[in-house]
Amino acid sequence: MSRKLGWLTANHWAIIDRETVRTPDQAGRASWQVLVVLLTCTIVLTLQEYVGGSDQYARLFPYDRSQYWELKGFVWWSGWRVLGYVIIPILVILAMPGERLRDYNLTFKGGKHLLLYLVMFLLFLPVVMIASQSPSFRHTYPFYRMANRSSFDLWAWQGLYAAQFIALEFFFRGFLLQGLRRALGANAIFVMVVPYCMIHYGKPMMETFGAILAGLLLGTLAMRTRSIWGGVLIHIGVATTMDVLALRGCPPMGSGKFCHG
Repeated sequence: MSRKLGWLTANHWAIIDRETVRTPDQAGRASWQVLVVLLTCTIVLTLQEYVGGSDQYARLFPYDRSQYWELKGFVWWSGWRVLGYVIIPILVILAMPGERLRDYNLTFKGGKHLLLYLVMFLLFLPVVMIASQSPSFRHTYPFYRMANRSSFDLWAWQGLYAAQFIALEFFFRGFLLQGLRRALGANAIFVMVVPYCMIHYGKPMMETFGAILAGLLLGTLAMRTRSIWGGVLIHIGVATTMDVLALRGCPPMGSGKFCHG
């Protein structure tokens, strides 16, 4: 276990640097690939903020009293995450000379480290349970306030939520890290953490601070294992736990009353 926990130390950033393939003349020089990756990042995050949000959905599709109007809004939200975090980056990767999609941390080699991911989940669990006692947490989760209406609502929401987490992990721990790795080495992790933290603005403060630590840990593991899938499992596991804890404070399913208002 101590060897596995060693993955969480700065020694592994040095290992990542040693594993990064660069030619001697690349060090310290401007890189067109860094420009492309970071420009794609800024465009995608801007689209998410101004087009892919619930506010834009409400403007385009005013409330019509239909049973699933709010759920359709989350289809819009999740769909834009898949478009911005997966489809657009894939097109960019395919357009860059010499880049292969399979190199973007999509392998399943991280399976032997599942115990480490389980330990990380258990470390985050007490923090989540403490945070779940705060009013801001109970008024935020689940995002879909009608998740307690029926089993269909609950599972549809969880499916949409999981899809955007897969998309998010590919974007931050796949596209950004691998796209910046050749030029920045382990420093790509620190660059990735900045926008990753910022997408949590508007959520409870403890969760946003937690995203900094989570970004560092998951980024390090993704670069060492060359796999995003452990991070996907942790993200879905933590998010599901948060929703379950929040649902305990919601009216019972079928009551006709919904979560946080």
